[in-house]
Amino acid sequence: MGDNGTILTSSDATTWTSRTSGSTEHLYAVTYANSTFVIMGTSGTILTSSDGTTWTSRTSETTNDLHRGTYGNSTFVVVGDNATGAGTILTSPDAITWTSRTSGTSERLWEVTYANSTFVVLGTTGTILTSSDGTSWTSRTSGTTEHLWGVTYGNSTFVVVGDNETGSGTILTSSDGTTWTSRTSGTTNELWGVTYGNSTFVVVGPSGSIYTSSDGTSLTSRTSGITNDLWRITYGNSIFVTVSGNWNPDSGGGDILTSSDGISWTSRTSGTTERLHAVTYKE
Repeated sequence: MGDNGTILTSSDATTWTSRTSGSTEHLYAVTYANSTFVIMGTSGTILTSSDGTTWTSRTSETTNDLHRGTYGNSTFVVVGDNATGAGTILTSPDAITWTSRTSGTSERLWEVTYANSTFVVLGTTGTILTSSDGTSWTSRTSGTTEHLWGVTYGNSTFVVVGDNETGSGTILTSSDGTTWTSRTSGTTNELWGVTYGNSTFVVVGPSGSIYTSSDGTSLTSRTSGITNDLWRITYGNSIFVTVSGNWNPDSGGGDILTSSDGISWTSRTSGTTERLHAVTYKE
């Protein structure tokens, strides 16, 4: 997913095909569940598809930017913000009809995941919210004021990554989403995306930075072969896939990298120079 309505699909993460989204909005995130792909973007954009090829616009009932989404407990949950924060959370049973929920925060919300029977939402200034149903939300103490960008769950552990205003890239871990522990990342870079697969946590960030970890508590730097910013990463079909989109919208992006182990990376031809913000896999 990317700027100006960009959607690309692939069956093998090697050869990519451009699809018609019907939108010119920037598309920030994609998730797949309940036989449905769901894309979120600027100005409250939500698109759905059963096959990743043909897309339908849905009414989100908000004009706020929507940054991330997930599915759990028979519920889609989408989070976002506007220019002043807003703490936007929307839920839906089917990705068609959406309901606004009270988040209890005015912070911008950047990320959401579901694991271990818990939704976990991240935001600015160390914001972490949790919920069992996506409707009622509880604020948790993160122990940091850094902006938090990415979260995943693996090896019985939630791993959160974030900014570096205190001098090093932020990593937090938790077994339950409630109590969080700060870890030493070993890098001064910001950390923007994280996923888990093949018994490995893989973290991505600015200027092509990629790191791996076996336990989510310490990182080893890997060579990506590019200098564009890497925003998000996923794992599926035994392949890690990460995509690029530089912070400066005039600088472009469009890189797609793949790896079987998180260590050695191969650049793929995306067919676009638009910034790419997210990637997901359908089992």
